Amino acid sequence: MVWWTRALCAVSIALGSVAVASDGGEGSLQTLVSWMCGSFTSAAQSQENPEYLDVRLHTARIWPERDDGYWLYVEQAMAWSQDEPHRQRVYHLTQVEADVFQSEAFEIRDPLRFAGAWRDPDALSGLAPDSLEARTGCAVTLRKQADAFVGGTSGRGCESTLRGAAFVTSDVVVTESTFTTWDRGFAATGVQVWGPENGGYVFKRNGIHTSAFASNP
Repeated sequence: MVWWTRALCAVSIALGSVAVASDGGEGSLQTLVSWMCGSFTSAAQSQENPEYLDVRLHTARIWPERDDGYWLYVEQAMAWSQDEPHRQRVYHLTQVEADVFQSEAFEIRDPLRFAGAWRDPDALSGLAPDSLEARTGCAVTLRKQADAFVGGTSGRGCESTLRGAAFVTSDVVVTESTFTTWDRGFAATGVQVWGPENGGYVFKRNGIHTSAFASNP
């Protein structure tokens, strides 16, 4: 639904420009959340470099009534199979200290039942915090640097067995108009076994942005 995306998913330019200048306070956390919310596409990058696929990324704020930080539902799918996302997560964003923020990742049990839920809040009515599984060691720490939030996971703590990997790393850069993620899998020897070798996926915001903190109409 368009109003769902407009009210809870997209970014407010006015909010962002004020909050970034707030010296790492609550406003900066709200800016990070707002910039992460919305619909994004890597179509331009895939056209320029065949190493990268055309992927769609959608992020929606959920559980706005909670007071323990901000919670986001995240869905990622290939452009040609958007009804079958290959990644569905819940992120929990909190402020650690001035200009330092943490995004914890959670897996969803039976995630495909929520495919496309970013479009419609009713589809997320069955999703509750106690139905999530924490991805231990996979938290991303982000620091505000000028007009961006930059960071990633730490060391080898994010374990994985996907495609022969022993652990994964994730590097992230969030700006007002782009969301860059570089996920890579490594064997126990430290050799990279999957993921782009020359940089992350650059997702560009798709569509207009309004406030992620607006009330539902």
